[in-house]
Amino acid sequence: MARSKTSKKWLDEHVNDPYVKKAQIDGYRSRASYKLLEINEKDKLFRPGSIVMDLGAAPGGWSQIVAPIVGDSVEVIASDILPMDSIIGVNFIQGDFREESVYNEILQALGDNKADVVVSDMAPNLSGVNTTDQYASMYLVELALDMARNVLKPDGSFCAKVFQGVGYDEYVKDVRTSFNKLIVRKPDASRPRSREVYLVAKGFKG
Repeated sequence: MARSKTSKKWLDEHVNDPYVKKAQIDGYRSRASYKLLEINEKDKLFRPGSIVMDLGAAPGGWSQIVAPIVGDSVEVIASDILPMDSIIGVNFIQGDFREESVYNEILQALGDNKADVVVSDMAPNLSGVNTTDQYASMYLVELALDMARNVLKPDGSFCAKVFQGVGYDEYVKDVRTSFNKLIVRKPDASRPRSREVYLVAKGFKG
C-alpha cells in the first residue's frame, strides 16, 4: 500500500533524526529519553531514593532514565495501556488507569507511600484532525494532573507533556493552583515544529 506524503515525510524525518540514531547507540527505547534527561539535569526532579510514577510509560524510555537514578531501594511505578518490556527496578502495570481496577493496582503498588514525582509523556493516538487531537491530548494531561494531586506528597513534583493550543492556557493556570513553581521546558530533543512543551511543576501544595 502506498504511503501518504505525510507519513513518508514523518518516516524520513524519523529515520534521519539524530536523537533516534543516538537512542539506538545508547540503548534507549525512545528518543524521548533525552527529553527527560535534559529536564532532570535542569530541574532536579528525582534523585536516589525518590518514589516516581511514570504515566504513559511504554515503550519505557522515561522509566529507563528514572530507575537507575532512584536506585535499588525503591521501585518506579509505571503504567500504560500498551504493553512494555520489563525494566529492572520498574513495577509496570498495564491498563487504563481510568478503570477502577487499574487505578487501585497503582495505589496498591504505592502502598502507604506517596510519590515524590509524577511524570507523564502521554499522548493520544493522533487522528490528523488538529482540533480532535488537541482535545484528546488535553484530556490525557488533565487525567495525569488528577493522578498527581491524588498521589503526590507535599512539596512533590509533576512533569507532563502538553501540546500548545485550545485549553493550554487554562491548563497552565490549573496546574499553578496546586504547585508553588511552574516552568515550561522545550527540550532540545523535542522537534522544533512540534507544539509539545513540558510543564515542570514543583512544590506540590498538598
